[in-house]
Amino acid sequence: MLAVLAVAAAAERRRRPGAARCHAGAALTLGGLTLLVVLLAYGAPDWALPLVAAPLVAGALLTAAGARRTSGGERPGLEVAPAAWPRLTAPAGIAALAAGIHLGTAGQFSTGAMALGLTVIPPIMVGELLAAADQRRRVQRLAAREAWLRRRLGPDGRTIDPVPLTRADLIRAMAERSGGALLVVDLHGMGGAVPEGPVLTEAARRLRAGSETHDLVARLGDTEYAVLTDAGPVLAYALGLRLLAALGEPYPRPAGAARLGVSVGLAETSGGDPEDVLRQADLARRRAVQLGRDRVEWYDAYLEEQLVRRLDLERELPGAVARGELDLVYQPVVALADRMPVGTEALLRWRSPALGTVLPAELLPVAADLDLTGEIGRWVLDRACRQLAAWSEGGRELWMAVNVTPRELAAPDFVARTATALAAYDVAPERLVVEVAEPVVGAEPSTVVARLAGLRSIGVRIALDDFRAEHASLAQLRRLPIDLLKVGPHLVGPGEDGRRPLIDVVANLADRLGVELVVEELESEGQVAGARRAGCRYGQGFALARPATAERVEAWFEEYPSTAR
Repeated sequence: MLAVLAVAAAAERRRRPGAARCHAGAALTLGGLTLLVVLLAYGAPDWALPLVAAPLVAGALLTAAGARRTSGGERPGLEVAPAAWPRLTAPAGIAALAAGIHLGTAGQFSTGAMALGLTVIPPIMVGELLAAADQRRRVQRLAAREAWLRRRLGPDGRTIDPVPLTRADLIRAMAERSGGALLVVDLHGMGGAVPEGPVLTEAARRLRAGSETHDLVARLGDTEYAVLTDAGPVLAYALGLRLLAALGEPYPRPAGAARLGVSVGLAETSGGDPEDVLRQADLARRRAVQLGRDRVEWYDAYLEEQLVRRLDLERELPGAVARGELDLVYQPVVALADRMPVGTEALLRWRSPALGTVLPAELLPVAADLDLTGEIGRWVLDRACRQLAAWSEGGRELWMAVNVTPRELAAPDFVARTATALAAYDVAPERLVVEVAEPVVGAEPSTVVARLAGLRSIGVRIALDDFRAEHASLAQLRRLPIDLLKVGPHLVGPGEDGRRPLIDVVANLADRLGVELVVEELESEGQVAGARRAGCRYGQGFALARPATAERVEAWFEEYPSTAR
């Protein structure tokens, strides 16, 4: 018994000091009683009897200290039996006292008395083990109940969560259903902030209230939910729109009403694997985020291909500049009268070892989302100026157009950075043409006009691309500081109902403003002839010259004498 108490005290020393003290006190008390019995049984002298007082007093004090600490709130672990000292010490102490009294009166133990004493020990041990096991099960039940209650708490940690079901519950429910649809709902705080707990709790309540009674609503993450419905495609989409409207309403709070952005992805269950259906609905949700949020998007196979491609681009693009994977190709711009080269347009290409050649239409939106536009734009400007300098050394005085994105143009240091690149390669400013698309100008007219004026002040020329020749575009053209106007081939065709071609109107206005016209995307000799008849001076397109590397463009230049126009 002493060994049991000693081992228990050693085991509890770190995890539960209070219980360890109780075990140690019980061991000392039992040891003192045992010593007393031995001294009495073997006729020890009177001076030896006080030796028993030390373990008895120390045991009582340790037991009291342990009991005080345990009653103060010491919490047992899930796999640890509670303190056994109350049930263990009393029977053992009574047995020790009885043995002492027996020895004092009878003088010795009979065989029957010893057998009776030994039979008492196993029931005591079995009872203690059963009590410990029962207590362990009780602690585990309490811990499981606490975990369940914590799962029921909402994001604020104080109120009951209106959506207590989890992803595992959702997967089990989907496996039991053969039809319907799954909606994945994602909530976004304004400005990228994480929504607050009370706001999320209210959003979960609205989500539950907006769903049908037989729909299953589960939580996938802190701001992501799923709704499993038996409805068909039309009704499921209507449910998505209804939830979109409900979750998008303002959320009252003391600091002022809050709003959430909402993205909903939809996928038909159709008896498919639950994990696959959940992945498809989540892909549709990502598509909704990419398209601007606050919308509902269905999953389809083509969508998955696009999203996988997008994820590949997002994974590979960071570091592409440092790895030397970017490249420029150049498409010549020629004089339509004699097809002499007068300039080129630098076109960006990403030569990815993993994804192949990626064009700007696919590359630039990803770069904008990853905030890599500035890094890529600086590389393009530097490489273009370096190539201009190389062609100048060969006696070829051509201009080069470089496309600029809205984010680059809005950068406060863009003009200074452009001037630095020109000076670094000793390139005349008028040989660089910064090309901006008309929709960019229309989106931020005052900022763009100021930045373009700054570029012209250092001698850089400006080209307006994607000119649509609409009434608003023609009116805006008068106040833009541009030197070149790039139009599509559709403007040089015959007008409707025999009227004058629209290019005549644009050419007349450009001539009065001192702006040169460049017809781009010329892909047939008929379009080239139409542009020439319309009086356009320059042309660009596959019918005249295809984009190529610097070396191939130089070889193409060798067919013409050095020129500058």
